[in-house]
Amino acid sequence: MRAAVVERPGAPEVLQVRHLPDPVARPGWVVVRVRAFGLNRSEMFTRQGHSGDAVRFPRVLGIECVGVVEDASDSGLAVGQTVAAVMGDMGRAYDGGYAEYALLPTQQVMPIDTDLPWSTFGAIPETFLTAWGSLVESMGVESGGTLLLRGGSSSVGMATATLAKHMGVTVIATTRQQSKAEALRENGADHVVIDDGEIAGRVRALCPGGVDYVSELVGPVTYADSARALRPGGIVCWVGILANVWDEDAIGDLPRGVRTVRYSSHVVTADGYTDTLQEIVRGVESGAYRANVHRVFTLNEIVEAHRYMEANHAVGKLVVVVP
Repeated sequence: MRAAVVERPGAPEVLQVRHLPDPVARPGWVVVRVRAFGLNRSEMFTRQGHSGDAVRFPRVLGIECVGVVEDASDSGLAVGQTVAAVMGDMGRAYDGGYAEYALLPTQQVMPIDTDLPWSTFGAIPETFLTAWGSLVESMGVESGGTLLLRGGSSSVGMATATLAKHMGVTVIATTRQQSKAEALRENGADHVVIDDGEIAGRVRALCPGGVDYVSELVGPVTYADSARALRPGGIVCWVGILANVWDEDAIGDLPRGVRTVRYSSHVVTADGYTDTLQEIVRGVESGAYRANVHRVFTLNEIVEAHRYMEANHAVGKLVVVVP
């Protein structure tokens, strides 16, 4: 099979498409014929060498993929069944979705009924499950509330906005680039704030009492400023690290009376999330949610795809198809 292999950390050019032996199913593991996968910044961080001892090289990256079951092993799935797989240490502890075939733990493989194009389906699993988890599980977002979406043009940001609007939430989305503002509005954002690092005052001008919820996708460097836009008792959920800063000490002092939570898609398993993913897929099929596919690459273009991601050109999701 063909796969994009990282032999050692480095620039996008360390991703090399080469032939590897086809994986063989074993008890508790399923072979999936990969048809598409979304790109995620965590994969960029791993490629750059920021995952430490959690990842050993060489490694086939990819924390998600969609495709069909090639060998069901003892899973109870049917050969040819359309599936999505996400997280569970994919592309970190074992080879992930950047390949024609992937050997994946049964507990991470979700059977999904859909006729969506692979390029659209491939944009959904990690991005939308993260957005849904942060909104529903971590913050308990309710209709009528107001959400500040810090990092709104990212793939998770765009997914969060389209889900939140369907829930009846007012969305204030941020971006550092004026050129991306219109795309945020088209995706449903009620207000767009150009982010210069300090936006709490401008957000409060739009929502004088303070917002109810914050989805913090940029990370520790903007966390405290985002929290200052909250009403007393409001919730800030740390979801991402778009600024590439992990150190919690960078957060600084938080205002009194705000609640802080965190969401990580590491909790995702087939048992807990298949029904949710199926519901989201149906929402994309019906037009209730926007998949926001920004650009589609092929496996042979994986280096270019990582360059594009690293340059922050996208508004939404980058997807790689595997014919």
